[in-house]
Amino acid sequence: MKEFEIALKIGKELTAAQLNEAAAKALGVKADKVGHVEVVRRSIDARQDILYRYRVQAWRQNEPHEPYQVAPYRDVHGAPAVIVAGAGPAGMFAALTLLQKGLRPIVLERGKDVERRKRDMARLSTEGVLNPDSNYCYGEGGAGAFSDGKLYTRSSKRGDIRQVLHQLVAFGAKEDILIDAHPHIGTDRLPEIVKNIRQCIESHGGEYHFDAKVTDIEPGRTEFTVRCGEKEFRARKVILATGHSARDIYELFQRKGWSLEAKGFALGVRVEHPQWQINQIRYHGKYQPFMPTAEYSFVQQQEGRGVFSFCMCPGGILVPSSTEEETVVLNGMSNADRNSKWANAGVVVQIEPGDQPEQYRGPFALMDFQRDVERAMYRYAREHGARHPFTAPAQRMKDFCRGIVSADLPKTSYHPGVISAPLHELLPEHVAMRLRRAFPQVDRSMHGYYTNDALLLGVESRTSSPVRLPRNPETLEHVDVPGLYPCGEGAGYAGGIVSSALDGINCALKIC
Repeated sequence: MKEFEIALKIGKELTAAQLNEAAAKALGVKADKVGHVEVVRRSIDARQDILYRYRVQAWRQNEPHEPYQVAPYRDVHGAPAVIVAGAGPAGMFAALTLLQKGLRPIVLERGKDVERRKRDMARLSTEGVLNPDSNYCYGEGGAGAFSDGKLYTRSSKRGDIRQVLHQLVAFGAKEDILIDAHPHIGTDRLPEIVKNIRQCIESHGGEYHFDAKVTDIEPGRTEFTVRCGEKEFRARKVILATGHSARDIYELFQRKGWSLEAKGFALGVRVEHPQWQINQIRYHGKYQPFMPTAEYSFVQQQEGRGVFSFCMCPGGILVPSSTEEETVVLNGMSNADRNSKWANAGVVVQIEPGDQPEQYRGPFALMDFQRDVERAMYRYAREHGARHPFTAPAQRMKDFCRGIVSADLPKTSYHPGVISAPLHELLPEHVAMRLRRAFPQVDRSMHGYYTNDALLLGVESRTSSPVRLPRNPETLEHVDVPGLYPCGEGAGYAGGIVSSALDGINCALKIC
């Protein structure tokens, strides 16, 4: 096998003949002696000419090559059960792995199925009516189902990423995600994929239960009893994949006396630019309509803490992601075509235990700190005349850095609306200070990014869990509760769709 690269101007099609010719040259054989040829990665190079760069692998004729295949799902009617609490990426892929290994997943989801969940999210944005168990964070598919479907993790430390990507393709995602450097699915396509996964699990003998919020977990001599209100479910093993916003699960652990600990997370603002500006910046003024919508990312160090972009949504919109009343939390989402007029991203500051004020102590220190910042955003908006409960305090970028309340605000994709506010004062001082230093510096590598046309909205706070449920590094069981497997973002061991899915797979494999 030989690996090589092909560069092609964006807008030009890479043909099978070109691939075969390049493969023959790389292998040093005639064209008719080339066996299998496979594109393994595609990325955009905008440093000079705008190019697609393809990384290709090629095999000679008769040289062994085994294409990757997803393990088959087995019929598990009557097989031993495993409870999977949470139907986000970690829970879904844990359940699929259990099927492959011959165990019966019982999936408990506090929210609704993906179709009914859409209606609750619509009411949240338009009417300000929050269902605390069915929203942009909770419900079938988890928080990732209504973001952008970003699949950016390429680290192989957690496991074989192909296990996730190939299964997503099998359930309806485009094959592009197998090769793109920055693959995404799109909010408009994810619900159907999520539904297909559920139907696969149910058709093979697994179970799904919606409106099933876990209220108690009781270990027994031979099995667990998991209570969801008045309903009870029993199994010998439990995978807990409840997501980074399930604060009630952390409180349950505290009541039980089970170990948990404060964990670092990141907090900041959602930054929204006109998409045309990001296109011009990233393509150095050479953007053409046939080119992919531009995205960006950056990482800086400011006063010993990371400042970085998070969950960038090109051609996207902003959405309210609160899970509790009297809080304001924002996130972004994009459809597959990324064709909105706006680009948005979280720009956040790393926060570690000890960075919070002294009144926040114990394992919930950063969770309580997080909640109080979200409440401060709500209070400011309501006290200054906001009509929608989830109106976001907002400020132009240069005004924020100069400490000036914006006299007016640009148009925004955020449906609940915005109100001019001193975000430089509402945010914790150490967060605001680092952001104010970071934005002008970003402009050095992305000239035009630092502009008063950009709008900052508060607050972006659900970047990851501020609590960790400690587990045995070998068995992945909770350190105090054998047979209970804390999993994914909510347990503090993942960040994003792919890493969460891989953690779910790993927990299921430990059980098997």
